Amino acid sequence: MNTVLVGLQWGDEGKGKVIDILAKDADYIVRYQGGNNAGHTVVVNGKTSIFHLIPSGILHKDKVCVIANGVVVDPLALLEEMKSLEKEKVDYAGRLKISSQAHLIFPYHRILDGLREGKRRLKIGTTGRGIGPCYADKVARCGIRMGDLYNKELFSGKLNDNLIEKNEIFKKVFQHSGFSFNEIYKEYLGYARKLKPYVCNVPVLLDEARGKNKSILFEGAQGTFLDIDFGTYPFVTSSSCVAGGVCIGAGVPPTAIDKVIGVVKAYTTRVGEGPFPTEFKTSLMEEIRGKGKEFGATTGRPRRCGWFDAVMAKFSVMINGVDEMAVMKLDVLDEQKTIKICTGYKYKGKIFDEYPQDLQVLSGVGAVYEEHPGWQENISGVRSYGQLPVSARRYLDRLQELLRVKISYISVGSKREETIVR
Repeated sequence: MNTVLVGLQWGDEGKGKVIDILAKDADYIVRYQGGNNAGHTVVVNGKTSIFHLIPSGILHKDKVCVIANGVVVDPLALLEEMKSLEKEKVDYAGRLKISSQAHLIFPYHRILDGLREGKRRLKIGTTGRGIGPCYADKVARCGIRMGDLYNKELFSGKLNDNLIEKNEIFKKVFQHSGFSFNEIYKEYLGYARKLKPYVCNVPVLLDEARGKNKSILFEGAQGTFLDIDFGTYPFVTSSSCVAGGVCIGAGVPPTAIDKVIGVVKAYTTRVGEGPFPTEFKTSLMEEIRGKGKEFGATTGRPRRCGWFDAVMAKFSVMINGVDEMAVMKLDVLDEQKTIKICTGYKYKGKIFDEYPQDLQVLSGVGAVYEEHPGWQENISGVRSYGQLPVSARRYLDRLQELLRVKISYISVGSKREETIVR
């Protein structure tokens, strides 16, 4: 069984925890897009681990974890993450694989990310990790890939060409001194030596795994509404976050995908700029943010919080072909007397029940809500659906009804065991 796990909102839905739960039944866990702008949090035996590039399934000792070609890799960040695993005595030797076709983030990508954001009137809310500029180079056909580091002549030529162009831009547009060829060249050859044991041909690796009937779990980063095509453009990331991104991001055919599991929070959050129709007012925002620990795992930025938006979630379910859903952080709503679900948008007297493609319309809509009674009791100890309070079950049943997808996993706390599996 090959499964794609994808976020159905603006990321931060709790995918790391679900991957950790599903990984026990998978042989391979594959990251297919994004970079170290992602942060997947896993809590096991009271210990919190945050992964940015390495798939969350690495904590399971017998699993092969793959960073595929659709991921942009900052080798410095990756080596730091590997070092943190070593400190925790997690043995990843022979289990961690990196695509030779994955594009590399360079210092000029990181600096350019911040400089561009500083000049924009329409701020994107980038993490400043160099993700966007790296993907831009990939599409502009001037990117440098992991495998290029092992051909010194090729690497030298590509880097030299890039710096001739980029240093001119840095100096003339941003009044920045630019970058030294020798410094970057030596630095990245050093990374190449350290990473060489892990680099491989990922499409061949995964094809061989499929030939042996191994189970593959594809781990999405960010969420559907941060997708470069289908998200709230331009307030998006630079990669294909949707389930279809697996095919180009890992080199597997569409026929290799057996199931898509979508992940949502029991409410909605987003980090950075952009429209957010169900966003809370200040007092409730602070309450939910505090209880849900809604701060970015990568940047520490406070997340914006709001009620569950069924309009956007329905679009996500459709575009990803979702078969099952996981609802995370239901316990964060424990104390709410009334819980709302957005079922439509109102704009200039017109009601929308489909997600609008016009950013100006989306930025100006008002949310149309259903109100549901809260359960106002602690559910963190509940381990079966039938034990949930009636109001909690009715809330989840209504989400199933609106989205027409079965909810198979319900998270009632941050720990691995604080999960209801239906």
